[in-house]
Amino acid sequence: MIYRHFRFHCILRVLLLGATIGLLAYLASRTTLYATIVIVAALVMYQVYDLIHYVEKTNRDLTRFLQSIQHADFSQTFTGGGLGSSFDDLKAAFMRVTDAFRRARAEKEEHFRYLQTVMQHVAIGLLAFKGNGDVDLINNAAKRLLRVPHLKNIAALEALSPALVNTLRRLKSGEKALVKIEDRDGLLQVAVSATEFKLRDELFTLVSLQNIQSELEEKEMEAWQNLIRVLTHEIMNSVTPIASLASSINDLLPPPAAGEAPVSPETVQDVRSAVQTIQRRSAGLLHFVDSYRNLTRIPKPNFQVFPVATLFAQVQQLMSANVRQSGVRFETRVEPASLMLTADPELIEQVLINLLLNAMQALQEHTSPRIELSAQLDDRGKIIIQVKDNGPGIIAEALANIFIPFFTTKKGGSGIGLSLSRQIMRLHRGTINVRSLPNVETVFTLRF
Repeated sequence: MIYRHFRFHCILRVLLLGATIGLLAYLASRTTLYATIVIVAALVMYQVYDLIHYVEKTNRDLTRFLQSIQHADFSQTFTGGGLGSSFDDLKAAFMRVTDAFRRARAEKEEHFRYLQTVMQHVAIGLLAFKGNGDVDLINNAAKRLLRVPHLKNIAALEALSPALVNTLRRLKSGEKALVKIEDRDGLLQVAVSATEFKLRDELFTLVSLQNIQSELEEKEMEAWQNLIRVLTHEIMNSVTPIASLASSINDLLPPPAAGEAPVSPETVQDVRSAVQTIQRRSAGLLHFVDSYRNLTRIPKPNFQVFPVATLFAQVQQLMSANVRQSGVRFETRVEPASLMLTADPELIEQVLINLLLNAMQALQEHTSPRIELSAQLDDRGKIIIQVKDNGPGIIAEALANIFIPFFTTKKGGSGIGLSLSRQIMRLHRGTINVRSLPNVETVFTLRF
């Protein structure tokens, strides 16, 4: 195989070229054989061209090989075998690169088929479209929900629901909306959530579509049942003693007969006491109804961008008297210190004060009460604010009902504060939840 060796070929060609040039020089200086000189000169030029062409053959092979990789044609190989050990190593390296690309391509195709399978079988409708509305992806659930066999542009959904098309066009990344669609089978409540991503230097919008009409109806019925249960309980507790006392008053003050003595002072005192009780229970009933009305009077948030540290400082100042009086060790922590929040500072301040007051009441009998107010980013990059206390905690049975209006575990509590807090967080498109370990800690978390 020595005749295929690259170095051997180069050395042989250079030696032949040198000999030919030497012959040309001899003929030009010692003879007058001009025809022979021309032939030898042409031979020199051919040998130079042949040497350059031979050396550049490797570059051509490399170019062809790399172009095949560029166009994902992995059937091509680098034809550098037998040209020497350095070329053998180069060929082996290129073969490893080709195998790596081939495996990567196979894995990419497998992942694509896997994602396609998941996307087509997921129960939530998925729709991806470009800025001009051209649909790039739609799964079977979305086709069933929108009742379309295929969809080229979201403008084609105008016939189904113009409101849905407008919502799809205006939704930005991270935004959500609820769209009502009058379908031939009834009313659809479609929850739409959007996110944006860039692919091939083009912006796409991916939206999820889910009909939550049945869930809304179920939750609405559950809310009404809870409200009716609470209202019935409270109103009956107030009306029953009123009716009983009214009956007692009627018994205490029988119609006077002709010639009888006036009512005794003791009877008047009993009547006065009964009337006072009626007044007190009536005032309690009015307060209850007024508290119910407060649930519908939450103002629309005035969103501002402000440092969380400033909010905590204001809350700490407002709660300073309560902290000193209760003897609670109160700590605040913001990580990072420059954390900024977009919210209504007054409404969020109201939520935090309510949670802190609840925590202080829970710690009244604790020997070393401690409350921590903290803010940080969660794993998804969302801002969370937490109120932690080391009080007795909340029993598991109460955790499921703690945010229901008028439900309370405290004596004299109205059950309004946490309900108001949840509504305020909903107006901020956020959530509030609680986690409690009895006699260890209770943590209320606001997630924005």
